[in-house]
Amino acid sequence: MTNIVLFGPPGAGKGTQADILKEKYNLVHISTGDVFRYNIKNETELGTLAKSYMDKGHLVPDNVTIDMLKAEVEKNPDVNGFIFDGFPRTAAQAEALAKLMDETESEINGMIALEVPDEVLVKRLLERGKTSGRADDANEDVIRERIAEYYRKTDILKEYYQKEDRYYGVDGVGSIEEITERLSSVIDNLK
Repeated sequence: MTNIVLFGPPGAGKGTQADILKEKYNLVHISTGDVFRYNIKNETELGTLAKSYMDKGHLVPDNVTIDMLKAEVEKNPDVNGFIFDGFPRTAAQAEALAKLMDETESEINGMIALEVPDEVLVKRLLERGKTSGRADDANEDVIRERIAEYYRKTDILKEYYQKEDRYYGVDGVGSIEEITERLSSVIDNLK
């Protein structure tokens, strides 16, 4: 199995690339945000539990998030692997994800981060904001804060995966095809 953690700041093209890579490599794209929304909307036991924390303004505990991800992994026993998007966010979550992969006799092969200069990200997001209808894509100050928050949160993970020799930075500037080619080169050479 090939299991990757796909990272990138807002506007890096993560969603676009995840869609291409899941088809190319027969991987399942697990977006934590989508998993949360599905479980909450369908009022699953885990969704109800997660919502009870969120309604109080608290973070959902890692074990609840991991249980949701475990259910997604178990739904797809015959795939070639997974693209994890939006998780892990902390070293503790990375360790929990590694344990989950161990349970499936697999592992995280690498964290691949799309690297894009901040000014390019701001430009992309402002452009996307013209058509997306997302308020957070229309305000440059909000965009810059989202980017800064990404770096604050992912520096820890970058260090975590670098220590395991599983961190891969990929230039996220260029055509969609060029970026896919760079990502594929990394995936094709994962251990």
